[in-house]
Amino acid sequence: MFSNFQDALAFIRGNSIELIDLLYGDLWGQLHHVTITNREFTAELMSEGVGFDGSSVGFKHVHSGDMVLKPDLATGFIDPFHEQPTLAFLCNIFEADTKERYQFDPREIAIRTEKFLQDSGIADCSLWGPEFEFYIFDRVTLKNSPSLSLCQIDSGEANWGDLVNPNGYALPDNHGYHAAPPCDHYFELRDRIVVTLEKMGIPVKYHHHEVGGPGQSEIETPLLGIIQAGDAALLIKYVVKMTAMLAGKTATFLPKPIYGLAGSSTHYHQLLQKNDQNSFYDSEGFSLLSQTAMHYIGGLLTHAPAVMAFTNPSSNSYRRLVPGFEAPIKAIFSAGNRSAAIRIPKYATQPKAVRMEFRPPDATGNAYLSMAAMLLAGIDGIQHQIDPTEAGFGPINENIFDWPEEKRAKIKSLPTSVEAAMQALESDSAFLKAGGIFDDTLIQTWTTVKRKEAENVNQHPTPFEIENYYDC
Repeated sequence: MFSNFQDALAFIRGNSIELIDLLYGDLWGQLHHVTITNREFTAELMSEGVGFDGSSVGFKHVHSGDMVLKPDLATGFIDPFHEQPTLAFLCNIFEADTKERYQFDPREIAIRTEKFLQDSGIADCSLWGPEFEFYIFDRVTLKNSPSLSLCQIDSGEANWGDLVNPNGYALPDNHGYHAAPPCDHYFELRDRIVVTLEKMGIPVKYHHHEVGGPGQSEIETPLLGIIQAGDAALLIKYVVKMTAMLAGKTATFLPKPIYGLAGSSTHYHQLLQKNDQNSFYDSEGFSLLSQTAMHYIGGLLTHAPAVMAFTNPSSNSYRRLVPGFEAPIKAIFSAGNRSAAIRIPKYATQPKAVRMEFRPPDATGNAYLSMAAMLLAGIDGIQHQIDPTEAGFGPINENIFDWPEEKRAKIKSLPTSVEAAMQALESDSAFLKAGGIFDDTLIQTWTTVKRKEAENVNQHPTPFEIENYYDC
């Protein structure tokens, strides 16, 4: 929005802005903010930053002590949810004493990864098109104690629950794809979300009802640079949740909120550009893909189990990644096959649009770290010329779930648990350390925390488990 401090200051004065909201993401992908008055927005703030306690927002695992936030002026937007006129900025995180960039700031990791791509000579930039899937519900009740475990979800779109729509316009389970009103109850809510995002400077390609059934929705952006896509991930989740809450609803990006219904993913469309040309395009290649693209695919599928430690870091991630529901569980690529880990969209045939889509990720991952890990895996594939066909990754255009089990077992499997993904990361991390992007401290911190989260989930008996074994 702004190229320099003076332009930002003039806007604040000219538009009666009262407050400045400083936003930043923690290591785990959660959004945080601190709000200052317009009086505090000075040239000194731009050079010195606003101090905060890094140990209180997740950075304590890798760093202790004070840090500072400095706003990225290019990210400015009027926050639509503040009652008082408020200008918001996404911030970069710096060391308080040296004023150097904090090496474990996820935004900084994505920036360094893009610089590594450029320095390699492979491409000038990477482009990313995330698909954000989420559920909108009318009411969710959560209660957990040693003697009580309850999760009750109600939706007026559903054909079950307390809020079944009395006019008969309920969606059958897993038949919600592109549902139209009146069965699509939340189209106006998504309209408001999209218009809000556009006003904030976040471009949207489209929105629609998703396949899962009651309230599942999708918002997709056009192809964006890696930092813009990471910023969009933080702010889209913020806008979706806030808009739903103000409408008396609730929204979740949880990968698998309801058993038996399609889960919510965050597929990442991606390509590389050099000299303003699509490095993934070749008119003579398989599905119009260049050799560079094929080697990128080879690298991403080779390292997919380790990458999934970042793209799928929660126990709930692996409740989604099960056979059926178009969920990828095998390391294969395909033209159009939605059961593949990597899909080549058949509709993307223009030279600038040809790309690949990595389908395992979900929103429990930190978008900056997820994209950095995917990009580093792809770069490794290009540098080592990993041929995905020679490596046994396909292309496979049939539905592998129609194959006999013994044939399907020959294909490399993706992790089926947090522990499997963390083990894969620990045994295959050299590609992430190239260029000093990730290091042992960050990887050890990530695996330790995510293992503890998964262990905590595993130690809690579930109602289904108790019901199943109560009469033992």
